[in-house]
Amino acid sequence: MIKKLGLTILVIGLLLSCVNASDDMSKWLRPAEVPQPKDNKLTPEKIELGKLLYFDVRLSKSEKISCATCHHPKKGWSDVNPTPKAVGHNGAVGPRNSPVVLNTAYQNRQFWDGRVKTLEQQALGPIEADVEMNMPLTTLIPKLNKIKGYVELFEKAFPGEGITKKTLAKAIASFERTVVSTISPFDRYALGNKDAISKKAKKGFELFKGKAHCVDCHDGFNFTDGSFHNIGLKDGELHGKDLGRYLTKRRAAWYGVMKTPTLRDVTKSSPYFHDGSAATLHEVAHICANGGRFKHNVKNKSTYIKDRELSRAEISQLVAFMNSLEGPDMKLEIPTKFPQ
Repeated sequence: MIKKLGLTILVIGLLLSCVNASDDMSKWLRPAEVPQPKDNKLTPEKIELGKLLYFDVRLSKSEKISCATCHHPKKGWSDVNPTPKAVGHNGAVGPRNSPVVLNTAYQNRQFWDGRVKTLEQQALGPIEADVEMNMPLTTLIPKLNKIKGYVELFEKAFPGEGITKKTLAKAIASFERTVVSTISPFDRYALGNKDAISKKAKKGFELFKGKAHCVDCHDGFNFTDGSFHNIGLKDGELHGKDLGRYLTKRRAAWYGVMKTPTLRDVTKSSPYFHDGSAATLHEVAHICANGGRFKHNVKNKSTYIKDRELSRAEISQLVAFMNSLEGPDMKLEIPTKFPQ
């Protein structure tokens, strides 16, 4: 199954890089290969092991929560139960909305505030976080070493390395790198099928690139610039996690900024924004294209966030375009049995 998954990723990538795509549309098509670090090249063994770990609730202290609880494939790789803020250990409510895992392999920063660079660094954070899985690695690693099935799978994936923090992170990251967007109607349109999306979606795409200036932040095949912006969701002084990237280093330019999310499959992952404060894509489009939720007393609001004076009809067209970015769920057999 894993070999087929890897082949599918490659075939889709090659298709989306097809030479028949016109030059002006090629930047919207996914590269043929998924980025992977030199010290953690993808293998079927790593991916299979990472998938089991990703869905295994035994990685949490309560043995009720897995990575998939907040990043589930049937929910756009976001929360199983859509909520504004992630719900973790013993019902604890986290400070932010769960970011999607989709296409994170193409990102050079992870988490809303971009506090780590790699998926390997990201993978272990939620496991130990007290409001998420609340499982200290000092407890988890010995626990996994007592599970014969995992000992054998780690040996196959990482010969001679054993079950360690490093190999645990590498395994989960390897699976997450296979979580990539599938071919959407927009991709077929970009490849030359002019009937693949509606006239309304086509108008939305032109607005997206032009009058609405969405492309200022949501550029390229993954529809994100990979950067960070304060889009004016809150008025006045910010506190706690709403300070965003400013928490990593107290730089004025990072005050309240959050990572630009991908728009791929965005229809599947409501509610939206880092605080889950927008329930619909119509609300999202209105806020981003018409100057932010607040316009006059927002410290460090992005210069890209301006009132573009979009009509209701134009907002609807933008939403139609975003709908065209939805592809079918990737083929994935969710495990129901785990190593013993």
